[in-house]
Amino acid sequence: MFYSRYKELGEEFAVLAEPNIFTQSEVLLINEQLNECTGLKWQSEEVLQYLSGQASLPDCESVSLAYSGHQFGHFNPLLGDGRAHLIGTFTGTEGVEYDIQLKGSGATSFSRGGDGLCALGPAIREFIMSQAMLSLGVPTTHCLAVLSTGQTVYRQGHVPGAVVARMARNHVRVGSFQLLALKQDKTAMSELLELCIRDSFEDITSQGEERVYAFFNRVCQAQCSLMLKWLQVGFIHGVMNTDNTLVNGETIDYGPCAMMEGFSFSRVFSSIDSQGRYAFGQQPNIASWNCARLAESLLLLCESEEEAIERFSKSLADFSEAFNQGYRQLWQDKLGLLDWNDEDQSLINELLELMTTHKLDYTNTFAGLTAHTMNTLRDQYPLANELGNWLSKWSARTEQYSKDIMINTMKMVNPALIPRNELVEEVIADFYRDGKSEQLRDWLIALKSPYDYRSLPQKWLTPQSDTTHYQTFCGT
Repeated sequence: MFYSRYKELGEEFAVLAEPNIFTQSEVLLINEQLNECTGLKWQSEEVLQYLSGQASLPDCESVSLAYSGHQFGHFNPLLGDGRAHLIGTFTGTEGVEYDIQLKGSGATSFSRGGDGLCALGPAIREFIMSQAMLSLGVPTTHCLAVLSTGQTVYRQGHVPGAVVARMARNHVRVGSFQLLALKQDKTAMSELLELCIRDSFEDITSQGEERVYAFFNRVCQAQCSLMLKWLQVGFIHGVMNTDNTLVNGETIDYGPCAMMEGFSFSRVFSSIDSQGRYAFGQQPNIASWNCARLAESLLLLCESEEEAIERFSKSLADFSEAFNQGYRQLWQDKLGLLDWNDEDQSLINELLELMTTHKLDYTNTFAGLTAHTMNTLRDQYPLANELGNWLSKWSARTEQYSKDIMINTMKMVNPALIPRNELVEEVIADFYRDGKSEQLRDWLIALKSPYDYRSLPQKWLTPQSDTTHYQTFCGT
């Protein structure tokens, strides 16, 4: 049932590494739906034994993956899993392959002096955020479980340690290809390309170099689609390095991430992004930049560099064109505009300027417009007074539309509920204090239906009182 699928890429790519054994570990959270629907179906004792390092998966060798990466624009030739162990892969329901990786499971050869451990807070954040993002319709990796380790780690003080069990279709990053390009390992890169195609782009049927170009084009499409989903729901990743960019277009690494509340394209929450490189509005540009770094690596598989550069450049241009089209459609849908005329761009720009100037809540503003159109829940999602004049223009623009069609369009892209930053922090504080959170269960259930407009506790809808000084951290 379980197997190791990266060994064929070489011992330098998948380095043997045993996770720490945490004998005092306890299961704090488990995603029962994920455990069931993937076909894993572990019992509680199996969850504890395999994810605490007390037992190895049958027929598997634990490894830490090597990769390079551009971190905030600066190239590091060798990064790798400094606090993670990929303990095995299994084929789940419908033939889907899933890696099981432990984070915070101890030092590896890539730890660079770090302890390889994880604090409890970032582990709880990943459990909440990955489930919320899935329900919001964003491609994502998954958190199977969070375990306490029975040990403390030193971050901003001594705090309880934890292990995150992540499940993902694969863990192949742009940085994975960068490493093999640096090593000039054409054979391993070809094998890695085939693994990715088999896993995520199996409808690619072309051969030879055309297969390489088709793969790159699909990666660009996947990244473009992901960026549009992030913008739709107001997600800020915080650390979009090439080593945190999966080529299959799934979100990975919920360390310094947050949801935008007071609107601004320049919004940053990551404690380490002092220059705003990965700000909310910069994310699509960075995704394209990361794709360009992948193209540089794939040159290794191409005979004619000149032709390859031309073909890769065409895919990057297609990325920009597709994003621009999708970006306009995004705002059009969020405002319920069922057709387009030249004046609509001014209407959109005016709204975004008002939201920026008055720091209006991103989610609640569009939920308010949706509720206004539905003529219900207006007290729950009140529209800001500053939108009064603009609201008259929007109402006049949309008065000829079928309200039912307009409502259906808006409800598909305007969530009524998101994982609010302050609530995430409250739940984390609960776990630090009590080892559990009484409020998490009902909130997680509600987060599974984020586009369902119904009466909700006001606490779940209230933005942070102060976003100016709010920061998130990577957990290392």
